[in-house]
Amino acid sequence: MDLTGARWRKSSRSGGNGGNCVEVADNLSGVVGVRDSKDPAGPVLAFTPQAWRAFVREAAASWT
Repeated sequence: MDLTGARWRKSSRSGGNGGNCVEVADNLSGVVGVRDSKDPAGPVLAFTPQAWRAFVREAAASWT
């Protein structure tokens, strides 16, 4: 998986205290990367854009 050009971002709900956060790169063609913000050189989970949207939709629904 080529992550060249990935623009990683944290959730707007992430605190600034260096806590447990994930970063998402959704600017790549055909793949959404997810990684641990404390280990940016570590492993990356890869999802199809459709799978990522389904995950986000279900996670948001569980908060309501």
